[in-house]
Amino acid sequence: MTLAARERVIIMGAAGRDFHNFNVLFREDPRYEVVAFTAAQIPFMDKRTYPPELAGSLYPNGIPIFSESLLEELIRKFGVRKVLLSYSDLTAEEVIDKAGKVIAAGAEFLLPSVRETMIKAQRPVIAVTASRTGAGKSTVSRRIAGILKSLGVKFVVIRHPMPYGDLKKAVVQRFASLEDLDKYNCTIEEREEYEQHLEEGNVVYAGVDYEAIIRQAEKESQVVVWDGGNNDWPFYVPDLYITVVDPTRPRDITSSYPGFVNVKLADVIVINKVNIVDSSSVEIVERAVRTINSRAIIVRASSEITSSAPHLISGRRVLVIEDGPTVTHGGLSTAAGYQAARKYGAAEIVDPRPYAVGSIKEAYVKYPHIGPVLPALGYSAQQLKDLEATINNIPAETIVLGTPSNLTRYLKINKPIVRVKYELKEVSKPDLKDIVLEFLKTIQVI
Repeated sequence: MTLAARERVIIMGAAGRDFHNFNVLFREDPRYEVVAFTAAQIPFMDKRTYPPELAGSLYPNGIPIFSESLLEELIRKFGVRKVLLSYSDLTAEEVIDKAGKVIAAGAEFLLPSVRETMIKAQRPVIAVTASRTGAGKSTVSRRIAGILKSLGVKFVVIRHPMPYGDLKKAVVQRFASLEDLDKYNCTIEEREEYEQHLEEGNVVYAGVDYEAIIRQAEKESQVVVWDGGNNDWPFYVPDLYITVVDPTRPRDITSSYPGFVNVKLADVIVINKVNIVDSSSVEIVERAVRTINSRAIIVRASSEITSSAPHLISGRRVLVIEDGPTVTHGGLSTAAGYQAARKYGAAEIVDPRPYAVGSIKEAYVKYPHIGPVLPALGYSAQQLKDLEATINNIPAETIVLGTPSNLTRYLKINKPIVRVKYELKEVSKPDLKDIVLEFLKTIQVI
């Protein structure tokens, strides 16, 4: 088949799922020509190129990455026949909106299937996913890691991609220490996901090419823990599929994409944060889950917040800094830091919005739902400077750090910081240890 006969495709995404879908669906397929990626949600991702070293022999010049705002123009310019949605966090309404624009511009709108985008691992995979960003996947992933460690099982964690830097240097990334975060020039979002694993002694893999990643990770593990991103489904075929749901946002169970898929396919549903809602809300969520998935084991769990220095919060004017994705595209107005400030008796939670500068100020315009908290955004050197300036502008006595990343490792901050941590505690039986133990016996790992 000649190159001229190749069907032209655009992949819509946000730097992560989009590259994976290209790698597994299109990279070596001469029937298609991916003419562009479009990027949204994450700042500074457009005006780059998916490099030829990763794109393969069919793409000697690589593949350009454009802003999604140009999508309809690109469809017409390149004569595109198909547009593949490759996001990992959207509402159902947003999916329909994007579909309408694509179809009106003259192309087909495609949603890839689960199985065709999953790679089969040679080690058992325990996957942790969610119905929506901010549901509490990280606490569940770390809980699973802790259970495996207590049982003497050798494991590695593979994290959903956050390929925001030099893609050629991020094909396979292995993190075994905090120093590796500096080695790979990680953004704050990456640090938020890796730091606590590393502090607990867990090896974490990530990158761009997830076939290459799994083959390397298999060499040092008996079990792989897939630590999902946003509400995406796993990149690997899971042997134990865990999905976390958030009873503070019950509607997201049925109205998020692809979170609904995770609820539908799960072997285990963890209803997290049961300690911050009333029992009727938990029952509503459980009934909603059962309408979608009648076979999954349901585990109820609380998200327990602790503080490194509660006395620096009590009676003081505090600035709350939250996990970035949770309060931006995740849709929450506040998160764990805000809850901790209230729990430990802050006299005032200072609204950071009047003091924001540069790209941080722009984030409040883009995400007007954000409450009186500061999202920990640092996707570029300039944005890190903007974040640091914003923090130091704010007339607070204490910073309540709800983001899992210790900002003092790379920012110069002029106020005392109190780190907030949250851990999962199951409150029903069977709990996750019971489930993991039975799974490991079934696959004869122990």
